[in-house]
Amino acid sequence: MTYCVALRLNAGLVFLSDSRTNAGVDHIGTFRKMNVFETPGDRVMVLMTAGNLSISQSVRQIIAEHTTTAGKNIWNASSMYEAAQIVGEAIRIVHDRDAATLEQFGIDFNVSMIFGGQIKGERCRLFQMYSAGNFIESHDENTYFQIGEAKYGKPILDRIVTPDTPLDEAAKCALISMDSTLRSNISVGLPLDMLIYESDRLAVTRFVTIDEQNQYFQMIRNTWGKQLRAVFESIDDPVWNGAPDEAIALSTIGNKSQPLRIQPPSQFGIPAVAPAPLQTLAQDEEGNNQQH
Repeated sequence: MTYCVALRLNAGLVFLSDSRTNAGVDHIGTFRKMNVFETPGDRVMVLMTAGNLSISQSVRQIIAEHTTTAGKNIWNASSMYEAAQIVGEAIRIVHDRDAATLEQFGIDFNVSMIFGGQIKGERCRLFQMYSAGNFIESHDENTYFQIGEAKYGKPILDRIVTPDTPLDEAAKCALISMDSTLRSNISVGLPLDMLIYESDRLAVTRFVTIDEQNQYFQMIRNTWGKQLRAVFESIDDPVWNGAPDEAIALSTIGNKSQPLRIQPPSQFGIPAVAPAPLQTLAQDEEGNNQQH
């Protein structure tokens, strides 16, 4: 499987991808999922892929070589929007060529991509591409895109990232997002590729491949876990049967809730019995109220 994330910020762009394609006890594949199309001084474009690897590789090759009927290609597109249209056309070319044959073997045409960068004369832009070749663009209300195993790393992005987030802080946030995914899903794995693009540089200047020995990523993994536990332990436990104005009262005196109880059918011969009074954390085993 895959996890890729990209962030569009006022200061530039952040791209991060893992490299695992298969996961199992005895079958782990590693393929890089980040591809860079660069003409220094004129354009930098980054493509990250998820889904069927053979489809992704075919699309990538066509993007590099294909010229539209209007004479446009990835190397001379006048805007990132036009470049995204070329990427979408490449996806459709592969679909028209391979989808029907794949379906005969029970294989869905499954591919998703993140495509972003900057062409001289316009701002940085970021797009999420779908299997039909259509796409959406990131704006200030939605500063990032994810593909693959997105759910584990989403909360930290939602809480931290804004358009004004500095690039280094955004890179740190993306790495925490990736670490959360690595910890929870075996189908995502090292090494990682990270590219930080500074707006208007029109060249790749900050790129790193991150493996198990990377000291900063190891620090992230260790520190984030410890800090999460420290924050968790600093939060008060709930108080049951507390006063209505008590700040940490989960339930309050005089405001009792009842679960939805399912009565046994009469044919089972189980006599109906009135439910016992609910014991709360504010009572001992004999039902005596405890002090908080």
